[in-house]
Amino acid sequence: MSQDRSIPLYQGNPPGNKTQDTEETWTTSASGSAIVTNVTVPELWFFDSKCKQPAPAIIICPGGGYQYQAYEHEGKQVAKWLSQLGYQAFVLKYRLPDELLFDQATTIPLTDALQAIASIRKNASQLGVDSTKVGIMGFSAGGHLAASASNLFKLDLPLGSVTGNARPDFSILMYPVISMSDDLTHQGSREALLGKQPDEKQIDLFSLEKQVTPETPPAFILHAQDDGSVPVENTKQYAEALRKANVPVQEIILPRGGHGFGFRKESPAFEWTRHLEKWLKNL
Repeated sequence: MSQDRSIPLYQGNPPGNKTQDTEETWTTSASGSAIVTNVTVPELWFFDSKCKQPAPAIIICPGGGYQYQAYEHEGKQVAKWLSQLGYQAFVLKYRLPDELLFDQATTIPLTDALQAIASIRKNASQLGVDSTKVGIMGFSAGGHLAASASNLFKLDLPLGSVTGNARPDFSILMYPVISMSDDLTHQGSREALLGKQPDEKQIDLFSLEKQVTPETPPAFILHAQDDGSVPVENTKQYAEALRKANVPVQEIILPRGGHGFGFRKESPAFEWTRHLEKWLKNL
């Protein structure tokens, strides 16, 4: 299963890169999924729906605790399915927050996500995209990245690299890490993104349940009650914050599925695809 083409996020050396010599590392996880680390050249993998009319775009951010990216069951498989439903699907191969590779490492993933949104909207006509329907989707830590893009699109990024309209029109958050607070967060994701001793300002900024405003885009958000890695309260608190801000939200809590089920058809949580397909029709 391969994408129709790869689209670089930046012309020339991406902003913040300390080196151009690092090679990506592709390995296989314990569960058999292809994973990648050491990304220094971010890009979009485009799965074209071949629709004759401009279609909504969905940018997919695979998870991996901000330490790697699970490109099959939380990326390419999802993109292929969405393209078959008639959406222009893009898997975002984003840079991870590695201080050895990047300046301003904490905001590097967000910089790439916002750049992806702005770039797709800017090139909508060439990509067959409806520029008023550019959404972002993420799994686990990728869900945190998608939620960050949905709330921090006005953030004054230290690298100052994103130009154009970077606000997503909708978000799809799958068993997302939302909060960086001690009682809710996924500790591995927090440490990878913010370091071992983050200050309170950083914790609050990247606790997205605290960043919701009426400008936050509508969201579909789904979690399994028995998730043993990322507490389901992440989803519940974010959904509540959206409701308080009068932002439309579809919140679904499934009884079983654990964490990281992605596009695995054998999972008891695979019914998420049916729920999302129904929601997308009402965009």
